[in-house]
Amino acid sequence: MRYSYKTQMTCSSQIDFDINDGIITNISFIGGCNGNLKAISKLVDGWSAQQISDKLAGNLCGRRPTSCADQLAKAVCQAYEKEKAQS
Repeated sequence: MRYSYKTQMTCSSQIDFDINDGIITNISFIGGCNGNLKAISKLVDGWSAQQISDKLAGNLCGRRPTSCADQLAKAVCQAYEKEKAQS
């Protein structure tokens, strides 16, 4: 299932990815720090939603209360819950 998440309080505005049985692939960010977000997307491609959340949740950007990585953690958890509910 393709999932889109509108980010909050970050330079990126949206995160798109595929989720299949809790596994996240094909992650892309709209906006944000292009090189860093491409790197994060490649590093966590194929990880479970839980693994991504465990590694990236709570990561902050400067004085902001969140970051693009933290938003990805929130997005994959939300997508996983939606996926489980549809099963």
